[in-house]
Amino acid sequence: MEIKAKKSLGQHFLASKQALDRIISASSIEPGEEVLEIGPGTGILTAALIAAGAKVTAVEKDERAAALLNEKLSEDISAGRLKLVQGDVLETSPMMDGKFAIVANIPYYITGAILETFLERGPRPTRMILLVQKEVAERIIAADGKESVLSISVKAFGTPRIAARVPRGAFVPPPKVDSAVISVSSIGDQRFSDAGLQPDLFFRAVKAGFAHKRKLLIRNLEAICPKEKLEGMWLELGLDKKARAEDIGVETWFDIASKIAAGL
Repeated sequence: MEIKAKKSLGQHFLASKQALDRIISASSIEPGEEVLEIGPGTGILTAALIAAGAKVTAVEKDERAAALLNEKLSEDISAGRLKLVQGDVLETSPMMDGKFAIVANIPYYITGAILETFLERGPRPTRMILLVQKEVAERIIAADGKESVLSISVKAFGTPRIAARVPRGAFVPPPKVDSAVISVSSIGDQRFSDAGLQPDLFFRAVKAGFAHKRKLLIRNLEAICPKEKLEGMWLELGLDKKARAEDIGVETWFDIASKIAAGL
């Protein structure tokens, strides 16, 4: 049984052993570790994760792919090494008991939704290793030195890095752009606990700060905080009044958000 990639689902099946090895290497799987795989497709990564010792829960939206995996990996399912869930991971809540990692080749168009769902809402993994569009991976780590809502959102919960770059020819069919393996490690809410800050208040400040890219950060934040308080805050934190949201690192964002929240 073979299946063709569906454009409507953003499917690009991994077909490179070199790329597969890079993902497994970046994953650092421990024997018996629980792993959630999103969009297993033809099962090439699924089989490699199982071979590395992982206990995999794979969530597949495509009924054809789910049927293929049921047939192809039936022994792993019977042995309890693989649990296959047919459904949309953004609508299905697979019950992951205790600690787990996410390792997946995800459709480009749901990258933001996957990160938001599992970092901000939970259940929260200990780490994520995702094969994503190269430009998105570079935005997450702020490769050009310019932060974004996406990069700050990821850095608030974990430590991102690009583990490997994967050419478009590693997929069938090949996408129009290159990809990268991004690793987000040490995921947790420690930064929020240390700052005594709720995530919703943090992201309220971040989203207000990035609301108008061309405006100065201090002006954008006037939408949620009095001008006089912001000017005092800028002086206290030693911030440049000409700074824009993209110039501010995650640690300083926590300082800003904490001071704004204290006045609410």
